[in-house]
Amino acid sequence: MTEPVIVTRSLFKRFGPVRAVTDLDLVVPAGERFGFLGPNGSGKTTTVRMLLGLVFATSGEIEVMGERVPRHSRAALRQVGALVESPAAYGHLSARANLALLDAAGPGGRRRGRRARIGEALLTVGLDTVGRRPVRTYSLGMRARLGLAAAIVRKPRLLVLDEPTNGLDPMGIREVRELLIRLNDAGTTVFMSSHLLAEVEATCTRVGVVDRGRLVLEGALDDLRGPTGRVLLHTPDAGRVASLLDGQVVEREGDRVVLRGISVADLTARLVAGGVRVSEVGPERRTLEEVVLSVTGAGADRHSATLVEEILRDPEERPR
Repeated sequence: MTEPVIVTRSLFKRFGPVRAVTDLDLVVPAGERFGFLGPNGSGKTTTVRMLLGLVFATSGEIEVMGERVPRHSRAALRQVGALVESPAAYGHLSARANLALLDAAGPGGRRRGRRARIGEALLTVGLDTVGRRPVRTYSLGMRARLGLAAAIVRKPRLLVLDEPTNGLDPMGIREVRELLIRLNDAGTTVFMSSHLLAEVEATCTRVGVVDRGRLVLEGALDDLRGPTGRVLLHTPDAGRVASLLDGQVVEREGDRVVLRGISVADLTARLVAGGVRVSEVGPERRTLEEVVLSVTGAGADRHSATLVEEILRDPEERPR
């Protein structure tokens, strides 16, 4: 495993009687696209806020980019880009002006090269042609991309994102996914908290699952989505397959057929001999949804989740 960019040890956070995070031991290796998953109220956003020094832990240790947080948050955050909740911006200012203000206000902000960095960030997220327009004229998807531009304007080694595709249409979600993969390919580690399992499955290489504040599963996505022992077949001749292999078909929907008690090689041979057309055939693998549901309960207490969200808005809970 490569050098970690995020490490937590016995991390614990309590809001009054509510345990938001309990004994969380998390390691995020450099170079990964890490999906941080869990039901609403499971402690995802609280953990993200603690990683960024926005909320103090009750106990435990946090290291980000090798620096202790919150003690050395300023040194750590020089190497981190973050997008937490809805991206904020001054609507009457342009995207360029907003990014200039954010870049100047952040830790280690440098005037030298700022204009070029802002131009490159806007180009990366596809806003270069509208960067001088007031942000109030932007669509929701454009605002989301502006939030990502703010997160990457300093070329961070680590991106920490909390629900980065919230409110986006399918095209916007796809654009954000492709952007995160490109950034990761260029060397940026991505840590993404989300409840959209299908999107995490399409984006991430490694996942951690939390439930009621505890880490209940962590590992490489390909390892977690192991074979089920069944064979998945896509064919326009699903009806013929059901007749040919009666008793071995366990699921059938449209052109999708799931079979048991037969290997891929034997199935392929029988389909060829029977003149059945095949679009795709291979071992069936568990979906990320099945993996997550197998290790989480019915969902965290929604009342507790709401209480935590209200407390997070209390200025007394934020570092001074």
